[in-house]
Amino acid sequence: MSLSTQPTDPRTDRDDVTQPTLGPLGLLRFAWRQLTSMRTALFLLLLLAVAALPGSIFPQRSIDAVRTADWIARHETAGPWLDRLGFFEVYASPWFAAIYLLLFVSLVGCVLPRSKVHWKAMRSQPPRAPRRLERLAAHESVTVDGAPGEVLEQVRGALRSGRFRTHSHDATTVSAEKGYLKETGNLAFHLALIGVIVGMAWGHLLGWKADIILPVGESMANVAARYDTLSTGPLVDPADFEPFQMTLTRFDAEFETDVQGKGQFGSPRDFTAYVDFTKSPGAKAEKKVIRVNGPLETGGGTAFLLGNGYAPRITVKDAQGNVTYSDATPFLAQDNNYTSVGAVKVAGAGPEGKQLGFAGLFLPTAVLDDRGPRSVFPDALEPALALSAFEGTLFPGGRPQSVYSLDTAEMTQLENKEGTDLLRIWLTPGQTYTLPGGQGSITFDGVQRFAGISVRNDPGKELTLVSSLVALLGLILSLTVRRRRVFVRVSPADDEGRTVVSIGGLAKDDDEGMSDELEDVLIRLKERP
Repeated sequence: MSLSTQPTDPRTDRDDVTQPTLGPLGLLRFAWRQLTSMRTALFLLLLLAVAALPGSIFPQRSIDAVRTADWIARHETAGPWLDRLGFFEVYASPWFAAIYLLLFVSLVGCVLPRSKVHWKAMRSQPPRAPRRLERLAAHESVTVDGAPGEVLEQVRGALRSGRFRTHSHDATTVSAEKGYLKETGNLAFHLALIGVIVGMAWGHLLGWKADIILPVGESMANVAARYDTLSTGPLVDPADFEPFQMTLTRFDAEFETDVQGKGQFGSPRDFTAYVDFTKSPGAKAEKKVIRVNGPLETGGGTAFLLGNGYAPRITVKDAQGNVTYSDATPFLAQDNNYTSVGAVKVAGAGPEGKQLGFAGLFLPTAVLDDRGPRSVFPDALEPALALSAFEGTLFPGGRPQSVYSLDTAEMTQLENKEGTDLLRIWLTPGQTYTLPGGQGSITFDGVQRFAGISVRNDPGKELTLVSSLVALLGLILSLTVRRRRVFVRVSPADDEGRTVVSIGGLAKDDDEGMSDELEDVLIRLKERP
């Protein structure tokens, strides 16, 4: 009688395996590890660069509100949607701030633990030499004169002269290591990135910038209402601005006039703005100079000279002789000869409640030939105005406009007195032109220069600059310094009075120069007395 048994599967005799669950704390720990990994930090850095692209593609409201409003008006479908998504205020949008903050947290969570580990590694001794140095990627073996103890001491000296940190775990070996600056540079680079982020955030929250066109003879005060454009950080109150004042007393512009000189004829040589600066109300005015690369520190911001041009003084009168407009009107230069475009907007000069507008060219050195009106030199040698006149609504829909242009969507261009052609006005300083149809008159009184002044206050610029320099230094160190370990073992040779020196090298990364490093150590060893 034989008994047969069927083999049993041991897996059927046990209960189903239950996978462990992470739980809320485990999920948080897993999410934190993913967020603070270097891979995530690099991805967020790339994502931040991609997210910044709309800021260079689309006009930004904080930089040019007029251009932004025009873009939205011309794109009736896409414009409002992009505006809701923050594409015209990219750097202040919630989604850009979210990427910004996530990158900051990721870098902090990644760099600080690595810094702690690196600090411990720098204070620890090099590891013990392996038993078989010949198994290392780079190794050498030489026989030298001297007893093992003496040779081992010479080996230590040769390694130290090569900037190695040495330690002996026993009487026959030396372990050496160098290249800690590579990881130091890497960590300094990432810590500096955190500094750049903090500096930029600091400047965004507490900084502000403002621009003003200031004709010669006019003054400005550091108040929000006086600036042509003003952009402030979320935590900035314009009422807290430092109360300095500035009067532009003179503006000098030098242009190349020597046709035989090294520079191009008419090219700019230097621009200098002379101002009377008053630091606070009641203080004595100080003579200051602002140049292209020489800004003025006001104490409440830095005043830069960003541009210059001409501001012809124009007077407009109605049919009764009442002055409806009289001001130095800035015109914007379009070429190297300062052929400039501009507009004069007169709200109450026209009859029947219509508004008047003038648009055209200011020509510092004017000529009128078959190429049309143009300027042949940037200095105001023969100034003239070439204008067209319009009547209607100056600000259709209440949209903001550039001070240099005229929106003629709801305006009609005036005709000449005979009604045979469109009206074209040519004025030289002191001339007056009487407009047809009882529209009044326009007078070109004279020419003034203006300076484009930009006042900026960025409290985070010093931190950003220092962090950028540290990041550059850290990147150089991480790319040029090699992390290397060298192990040396000495043993008596067969010949009396001689010692076998076995040396092996190990690099942290791919390092083709490891063999050369060992050769250098052996050369220094042989050269030692």
